[in-house]
Amino acid sequence: MGWLPVGDSYEISLVDGRVAARSTGLRATGRPLKTLPKALRDDPEVDRLRQLAQWLDRHAAECLARIDAWVVSSLPVPTGLLARVWPDPGWQDALRDLVVLGDDPAEPGFLRDVTDTGDLRVVNLDGETVRLSPASATLPHPVRLPDLTDLREFADELDITQRIEQLHRGIWSKPTDLKDRDTTITDFRGTAVPNRLAARAATLGFRVSGSQIRCRVWEAGRTVEAAMWFNEDYWDSEATLGALSWSVVDGPTLRLTEIGPVAWSEGMRMATALSGAVTKTGEKA
Repeated sequence: MGWLPVGDSYEISLVDGRVAARSTGLRATGRPLKTLPKALRDDPEVDRLRQLAQWLDRHAAECLARIDAWVVSSLPVPTGLLARVWPDPGWQDALRDLVVLGDDPAEPGFLRDVTDTGDLRVVNLDGETVRLSPASATLPHPVRLPDLTDLREFADELDITQRIEQLHRGIWSKPTDLKDRDTTITDFRGTAVPNRLAARAATLGFRVSGSQIRCRVWEAGRTVEAAMWFNEDYWDSEATLGALSWSVVDGPTLRLTEIGPVAWSEGMRMATALSGAVTKTGEKA
C-alpha cells in the first residue's frame, strides 16, 4: 500500500504487516524508521492502520483455513470462484504453488496464476507452463496424488514453498490386513502426554468435544469424523489417550475396513500429532 501523510513531517504505511513511519523532512531518506516515533503512537490514523493490519492478519488466517479444508477433502472448486479471489493477496498467497488438477487427473501442476476468465496457468512435471481451462479444479489431498514423490522432488528443485501443508503433509497408508470387525485403533491407548491437551489440540486445528478430539473429512460423498478419546484431570500433570475411531457424522461408527484413504490418513495424523508416538498401524509417507 502507499504512504499516508500524518502530521507535518511523517508518513505511515503497513510494512511487513506492521505500522511503519518515515520522515518527510528535508533530510528524509525515504526509508522506514526503525521504530514508530513517540509523537505518532497515539495518533488516530496510526490506530486505524493498526486495526487494518489486524484485520488483514485475520483475513489471511481465514483464507488459509478455507483452502486447507479444500485440500483435506479434495473438493472441486469452480474456476470462476478462483478467478474472483485470486486478486486478493490473502487468497493468492495461500493458493500459489499448490498442486492442482484440471480435467485430466493424471496431469498435476503447480498453480502459478489464474486469469480473469478462470483459466489456470500451471507448471507441470516437465517444467512447462501450460494453460488449463476446466470448469472446476481440485486441490488434492497428497494421499490422492500417485506422483507424490516426483512432485515433492520437483518442488524442491524449484525451491517451492507452499503456505498450505499439501505436498509435505504427513500421510498414513491404510494397512491391507485389517480385521473386518475392528472399529478402533489402540496403538495410542495409555499414552501419557503433557496436560492441557485440549488447548494444544485446538492450537493444532482439531475440534474438542467433551473427552474427544476430532477432525472431519469430506470423502466419497459423506462427512467422516475421526475421534480420539482422552482422559485429562485438571490437577494432573499428564493426560492419557484412549482409542481412535471413525464414524459418519450423524451416522454409524465405521469398521476400519470401511474407512477411506483420506479419512484414515487424517485420523492417524491427528492421533500421532497429539501423542508424539510412532504407530505400527499404517505407514507414514
